[in-house]
Amino acid sequence: MSRRALEGKLAVVAGFTDPTAALEQYPTPADVAAHVVHLADLRGDVAGRTVLDLGTGTGMFALGAALRGADRAVGVELDRGALSVARDNERRVGARTAVDWIHADATRPPLCPDEPATVLMNPPFGAQSGNEHADREFLAAAADLASVSYSVHNAGSRAFVESFAADRGGVVTDAFEVTLTLDRQYDHQSRERHDLDAEAFRVEWSGSSEE
Repeated sequence: MSRRALEGKLAVVAGFTDPTAALEQYPTPADVAAHVVHLADLRGDVAGRTVLDLGTGTGMFALGAALRGADRAVGVELDRGALSVARDNERRVGARTAVDWIHADATRPPLCPDEPATVLMNPPFGAQSGNEHADREFLAAAADLASVSYSVHNAGSRAFVESFAADRGGVVTDAFEVTLTLDRQYDHQSRERHDLDAEAFRVEWSGSSEE
């Protein structure tokens, strides 16, 4: 499946019905998800592998992986309402690979893959008061679970991600800019639609749990 075809399939994925600002619940646009999943598959990190979507929300990355031939796709999400939408989205998308939806804290997921796994995620950026450094906890979970991860972060995060990865024995192998086009969904947002500059990173992890 081409990147364009994958984006078309993911375009039917519904977003949050009752998003929570404190959790920084924003949908991952289909074009961004298709870009990341396509790159991950080209690098050999999707097809035939276990793919984990930490903080899956309504399932965008997990479903993208399922569509691109992951051996197993798992979505982990704390919000039960979002998981309900994710299950509906699975039926809409119709991927051959079934997705396991797990209700749990994505920073402490009850998972222990038996084989090398890939994490795909769009974690909270940590921009909300009380939720600072949230992306750090997601990266820590990825380091513990996966041999490689792909994650989306706020623009200007490269130095942080590289430093964090190095502290865990990992290395950033790819970094690229993405634009998140988001519709208005919270009262504090003044525009009906806006573009948010972001960056995506591929990290190879050594499996070390050292901070």
